[in-house]
Amino acid sequence: MRSVDSWLDRFAYRHPKFGIPNLMYLIIAGTVAVFLLDQFSGGTFSALLDFYPAAILHGQVWRLITFIFVPQTYKIFWFIISMFFYAFLGPFMEREWGSAKFTLFYACGILLSVIFGFLSYFITGFSMGPTASMYYVNMSLFLAFATLYPDAEMRFYFVIPIRAKWLALLYVFLMLWDIIQTPTMFLPIVLPMMVPSILASLVNYVLFFWSYLTPYFRRFRHQNSRQTINFKKAAREAKKDKGYLHKCAVCGITDADDPNMEFRYCSKCNGYYCYCANHINNHVHIQ
Repeated sequence: MRSVDSWLDRFAYRHPKFGIPNLMYLIIAGTVAVFLLDQFSGGTFSALLDFYPAAILHGQVWRLITFIFVPQTYKIFWFIISMFFYAFLGPFMEREWGSAKFTLFYACGILLSVIFGFLSYFITGFSMGPTASMYYVNMSLFLAFATLYPDAEMRFYFVIPIRAKWLALLYVFLMLWDIIQTPTMFLPIVLPMMVPSILASLVNYVLFFWSYLTPYFRRFRHQNSRQTINFKKAAREAKKDKGYLHKCAVCGITDADDPNMEFRYCSKCNGYYCYCANHINNHVHIQ
């Protein structure tokens, strides 16, 4: 079965005109414009553009698109940092993927945010705030970068050198921490606004990196399967009873005699025969 991301790759390859060149720069420009207008309107401008499902259902359909330009912070320092972050990762991923695939990634993020935003509204009936934003989808660009270049060195706060994969883990932790640190009394307000965006970003990331993640899913499933658990249990019991786990069928050396010796089981022998590193390729096959 073809992986999910391969279908997306084929779509992007067959529809190169689907891409919007320099898309992230356009989004940054729109976000900066809304941020500046909010400084003079006390945030009123963002309120007219944000994702309020009730308002959309009453005809304000422009919110289905304009919510992507709404700033997620009004503190100028963190706003500038986030814009620099997007200005680096967005164009980099566009060069890596091509305009068509990058645009598809962002468009899927918007669509999923809209879907989860409406689901949050219909399930909870929450109407006190926006139920969708692009903050976590934008931040998932970092997960995409870290998946492709896990050992790339980046500067944390422009000073501390750290590998991308560790920063990605930090991002996932902080994403969960945003929910964990919320006081219980505010959860009914925060969760309907935050969870849809988190789910949209994670689902979007999994769709575009399915082939990268599948081996980890398979490994986890194998390590936690009943067969593997029973095998490890039997191995521990055998080692406890006999004092060793592996024994060479030729020379008789065991892993208790030499803990550094490597042992292998021969697939050509008719049976379950173990051999040390000296005899795995130098023995008569038992038939």
